[in-house]
Amino acid sequence: MPSLTYNRGHLGELKNNNNNSTTTKTKGELSLAQSAGTGKWPDLPAGASARTLRETTWSICRRPRTMTELYSKAETVLLRKKYIGPSCKVFFNKDPLKIVRARGQYMFDENGGQYLDCINNVAHVGHSHPEVIKAAVKQMELLNTNSRFLHDSIVEYAKRLSETLPEKLSVCYFANSGSEANDLALRLARQYRDHQDVITLDHAYHGHVSSLIEISPYKFRKGKDVKKEFVHVAPTPDIYRGKYREDHPDPASAYADEVKKIIEEAHKGGRKIAAFIAESMQSCGGQVIPPAGYFQKVAEYVHKAGGVLIVDEVQVGFGRIGEHFWSFQMYGEDFVPDIVTMGKPMGNGHPLSCVVTTQEIAEAFSASGMEYFNTYGGNPVSCAIGLAVLDVIEKEDLRGNATRVGNYLIELLNKQKAKHSLIGDIRGIGLFIGIDLVKDHQKRTPATAEAQHIIYKMKEQRILLSADGPHRNVLKLKPPMCFTKEDAKFMVEQLDKILTVLEEATGTRTEKLNEAEVSSDSASASTSQTDENASRKRNGLYAEKRAGPGKRIKT
Repeated sequence: MPSLTYNRGHLGELKNNNNNSTTTKTKGELSLAQSAGTGKWPDLPAGASARTLRETTWSICRRPRTMTELYSKAETVLLRKKYIGPSCKVFFNKDPLKIVRARGQYMFDENGGQYLDCINNVAHVGHSHPEVIKAAVKQMELLNTNSRFLHDSIVEYAKRLSETLPEKLSVCYFANSGSEANDLALRLARQYRDHQDVITLDHAYHGHVSSLIEISPYKFRKGKDVKKEFVHVAPTPDIYRGKYREDHPDPASAYADEVKKIIEEAHKGGRKIAAFIAESMQSCGGQVIPPAGYFQKVAEYVHKAGGVLIVDEVQVGFGRIGEHFWSFQMYGEDFVPDIVTMGKPMGNGHPLSCVVTTQEIAEAFSASGMEYFNTYGGNPVSCAIGLAVLDVIEKEDLRGNATRVGNYLIELLNKQKAKHSLIGDIRGIGLFIGIDLVKDHQKRTPATAEAQHIIYKMKEQRILLSADGPHRNVLKLKPPMCFTKEDAKFMVEQLDKILTVLEEATGTRTEKLNEAEVSSDSASASTSQTDENASRKRNGLYAEKRAGPGKRIKT
């Protein structure tokens, strides 16, 4: 097959390897190619293979700023300060990255530096996936309009989504973000039950619009807002750091009873519950997996009180846990929510979200007389992209990959837990994993400064991690689903080195578990993913290690 190579003596010159002819391209011609919407080099030599503008641009030089960037990094920072609101934060605020392209599980800065992405659960099937791009371009060239016209892709997409869910969840409403989806879910619940009150979990985050800030303690407790009287906050069912821990005989019932108490208190005050809302696994709250049986008991209490159950799958859905397509499904077939919301990974970076509910709730919403219209929700391009994402998940066995790589990663991390006193708990399933860092194992004192130090040091090793949770001490792993065992091994090796240096620098004593304990811990890690109850138990256990006097960490 003929190919094109760049003649490095001249900017923009392409050489046809077959006949040695050349075609010179200027920056202006590159812009024309982009503005024409083709993404191809114009007037290529006859018989030459067409090369996309992006691929050719990046082959020309290692730092092709003249063609892909308007500003230097310093200029971008200054302009951001001037034109972008100061509350719009970026990762690594002390030294933010300028990312100019991404592919698969890797992101690239303006100098061509490659970073392993362990942060992005948005690029679900991998950054710039060719099948997703192809679907978007093909549909954009044909049609894109609002949802008041008939088109096949919206009904096909709704059908495909409903086939992944329990039978009663069959009616879809499309939107453009997780916030839009959760806001609509509240409207559906409140219209259906004609009540206002909502029960939410402590440290929960469900979106940035006003109605969701009100039910997101993760947000309203950081600002000047006070909890509204119609909002009721239940304890997060965290068996490692919460009110009822792994040594409690029945933490699931104990946490569910807290919800029951809230309902009873609300009724005493003349209030009625419209909905209980929770993520299947709490993300911003620190990668928390509720104990088995919790959601079933909560559903029983909420339904008895006349409310509905909203499950937020925005961060954890679409096969991220591997074994199931939706995270709520791991709690058993006897747990079926009334409303499910989804977003983030749904469009692989394209704005796309959805609310799925029952026919009964949908009919009650329609009976109000107020129609639901979303200009871009469910448009042809969004649906084409969504369908492509579903196809890639299936064709590339990304759920299977999440299980295999997730099990391997948890096994490696549990070995590090046995080695490093800073690691208090490893919890997760599939490619949704949290590393809870502590200063003291008995007190489980959050190692906040250490966590911040580690994510910056990992960045120096070209690995992107974030820290979250109420104390910002939990390292979060939620990479693209194409993440490999080699990526996992590399990430853990670098984490091991950083933890070793950090513990030596701070005077933290590390005591290895004896060989039998290490073997037992590793065996537990490798089998627990296929045994839900064992997984719950293991997630709460921690190694008996002691820390010496610590020194202040500079981040």
